[in-house]
Amino acid sequence: MEKYVFTFESAERERADSYLAKVLSQSRNSVIKLFESNLVAINGVQSKKNQVLSFGDQVEVSVPDPVLPKLEPQDIPLNILYEDDQLLVVDKPKGMVVHPAPGHYKDTLCNALLYHCKDSLSGINGVLRPGIVHRIDKDTSGLLMVAKTDEAHNFLAAQIKEHSFSRKYAAICHGVFENDNGIIDAPIGRHQIKRKQMAVTDKNAKPAKTEYFVKERFNSFTYVNFKLYTGRTHQIRVHSSYIGHPVAGDPLYSGYKTDRLLEGQCLHAQKLGFIHPKTKEYMEFESDLPDYFTEFLKRCEHL
Repeated sequence: MEKYVFTFESAERERADSYLAKVLSQSRNSVIKLFESNLVAINGVQSKKNQVLSFGDQVEVSVPDPVLPKLEPQDIPLNILYEDDQLLVVDKPKGMVVHPAPGHYKDTLCNALLYHCKDSLSGINGVLRPGIVHRIDKDTSGLLMVAKTDEAHNFLAAQIKEHSFSRKYAAICHGVFENDNGIIDAPIGRHQIKRKQMAVTDKNAKPAKTEYFVKERFNSFTYVNFKLYTGRTHQIRVHSSYIGHPVAGDPLYSGYKTDRLLEGQCLHAQKLGFIHPKTKEYMEFESDLPDYFTEFLKRCEHL
């Protein structure tokens, strides 16, 4: 159970349930359940959801720990490029969720890994993210590294933290890039209004650095390689949009009509390089461009 205390500091009065939904970043229905369970007090007195707050009111709320569902193994085919007793390298298809999230607890990469590896997965990231050292978005295809032991997980995660982990992505972006290559060095944090999005911002942000290399230019698109120096949420998608060239098909950061030709962003994690946790040798893997990517690449010649 997590306990929070907030001080209402607005001159304009507001309903307690509306205020808590905002500061807790929860749905209105979730907040109403807190009131119904007598978990909200205002100025030390249990409150109802429709109580109106005034400047200076103290709002105390207790939020129960989430009840985690049991993650079930599922016999889902995996494209495994490499496997040993320490790790796997998996080529994830577009459309597959990496780990479960509210409302989506089946058909994920983790469900498939549990079936394939059984108990041989690291547990550092909890029962809902077994073996997951890093992730890519649902509609981003490509390479992921999975740890089988906690020791391997820690060793690999340290490489990500130290930026010695090599990651190269292929993307098709809107517009024509002027320069053949460049570096986007701009901090990324949660969007202040659109809470499902990230943004280049100075507020509660972390450093983010991406390098790009132009592969081919078309009339309205550019085929680009991106190299990550950091690993922020949606980093390539945010940075490419920030410089005026959002990834084609991106449902969050692009708004072009041609995006409807794609189901999600045209972004592929193409290359992955790291030092093996046991042998200490550098290993590198590369994934072929998937069909959805090559097909759209051909269409770019006529768009």
